Amino acid sequence: MAQNKAEEIAEEAVDTTVRLFDNLDEIAIAVGTYRISLLDVLTIIVTIVLLYVVTRAALWTIKRVIKRTSRFDPAQGLLAEKIAAILVVGLAFLVGIDLVGIDLSALAVFSGAAGLAVGFGLQKTFGNLIAGIILLMDRSVKPGDVIVVGDSFGAISKIGTRAVSVITRDGKEHLIPNELLMTEPVENWSYSSRNVRVQIPVGVSYASDLELVEEILIECTVACDRVLKAPKPNVWLKEFGDNSVNFEIQAWIMDPESGVGNVRSAVLKAIWWRFKEEGIEIPFPQRDVYIKTMPEGVAKPA
Repeated sequence: MAQNKAEEIAEEAVDTTVRLFDNLDEIAIAVGTYRISLLDVLTIIVTIVLLYVVTRAALWTIKRVIKRTSRFDPAQGLLAEKIAAILVVGLAFLVGIDLVGIDLSALAVFSGAAGLAVGFGLQKTFGNLIAGIILLMDRSVKPGDVIVVGDSFGAISKIGTRAVSVITRDGKEHLIPNELLMTEPVENWSYSSRNVRVQIPVGVSYASDLELVEEILIECTVACDRVLKAPKPNVWLKEFGDNSVNFEIQAWIMDPESGVGNVRSAVLKAIWWRFKEEGIEIPFPQRDVYIKTMPEGVAKPA
């Protein structure tokens, strides 16, 4: 008895649903031979929402799997994510077209003009997309690299479909189009090695003990936490200047994304205090003035 009651309820639900769909399908707009009903609009909306949710879930799952795979370095992992995103979105588009039941042959008349317009309008976009994929494939730049492009200097935060995000030391984020990295000279500080050499000029008085100066320069440079012990720092006597004997410290660091100016500052501060202790003078320009003639009435200095 209970089973029969359940079957009757199920049949009534099915009949109600069918009538609802029929009513929604009757509310329609006809344009020539093309007819679109309210049922078609709701079907399209539901299909888009479902495909969006499924696509996002699939991309999230693929991203997690790629990040857990130890075989990929950051550049290869990002490239795999981009390719997977293109494939998943393309597949979702084709499935959506099939579920909605759109006949693409009906749009054949407009496909040529639309394709031409899209081609011109999105030329730069597709160019940057392909350039980004090529950059990831040849691994010339990758997230974390410190690069210089024109006036932009900083660490790569992200390689997107349109642009590369470069974060500078002052917190600004420069978005550089991918095509620009393919056509303009790019200075990559961490392409084959993350070691970067820093030059620090120092001048001392001609009366200074040069051997002691070199010892202090090496000592203060090695004491800096970010300076590498190997390769070890070097000190070169660069030139005899107009007012000073000029040295150059050459030190190596392996974290250029953390900045270079702060390393110079730390080393120079340590040198300043050691020179104070040892009585070594840091000279400044001085000039002697000789007066050949004096105006009348002006006393000549002793």
